[in-house]
Amino acid sequence: MKVYEIYFSPTGGTKKVADLVAGSWTDRPAALDLTACGADPRSIALSGEDVAVIAVPSYAGRVPAPAAARLGALEGNGAGAILVCVYGNRAYEDTLVELEDLARTAGFHIIAAVTAVAEHSIVRRIASGRPDAQDRQQMMEFSAKIRAKLAAGDCSEPTLPGNRPYRKAGRAGIVPGPTRACVRCGVCAGACPVGAISGSDPGKVDKKSCISCMRCVSVCPHGARKGNGLMIALAGAMLKKECAGRKDCRLYL
Repeated sequence: MKVYEIYFSPTGGTKKVADLVAGSWTDRPAALDLTACGADPRSIALSGEDVAVIAVPSYAGRVPAPAAARLGALEGNGAGAILVCVYGNRAYEDTLVELEDLARTAGFHIIAAVTAVAEHSIVRRIASGRPDAQDRQQMMEFSAKIRAKLAAGDCSEPTLPGNRPYRKAGRAGIVPGPTRACVRCGVCAGACPVGAISGSDPGKVDKKSCISCMRCVSVCPHGARKGNGLMIALAGAMLKKECAGRKDCRLYL
């Protein structure tokens, strides 16, 4: 059996959780990063003996569109899938069922699903520092239960929360741009998951393509890219009540 770690993680939070899940199985999972615009989903060859940890963030209760498109190009070939949904302490709504449908259509058998919280990608003070020690402990416990299920020969698939049809996908609300510190190095353009940033002029952004993932902000080596401060503050105020209190990780077996 080979363990694969397949993830879409613009700001790194989803990868941290995927690392925890896959790392509990092996210290050398085969990784496939679907975040990059040029990611090739067909670069790996799975078999029915393999297990894939498939991790995505929840954007307004849905799988991000570019992640969905890339996952749809995978060939699962009967491999088992552990679905991982990471969200910013608000809610994940229909993300898990959409991910389930994508994985099943790609030819995976669903073994289990996990939801976990990571630092909010836009309002960074929400769930700051997560996944933390408590999350890591929960991931270890979840992985032990998943392995026990497989060892027992249990082929049942979990019942996941969510609705079909899915909730309407949201549109980009905050489109980051360069500050005066920008040196036009092009790192943000090269890292953008949807190729929305001009390589020659980082100030030019295709607002229709931008998914507000904040990857350009997180990868800028000069800290020279930011979202609109007022809009982020308003988003924080809107999320304050919904994101109050700690939401724990969950396992679906």
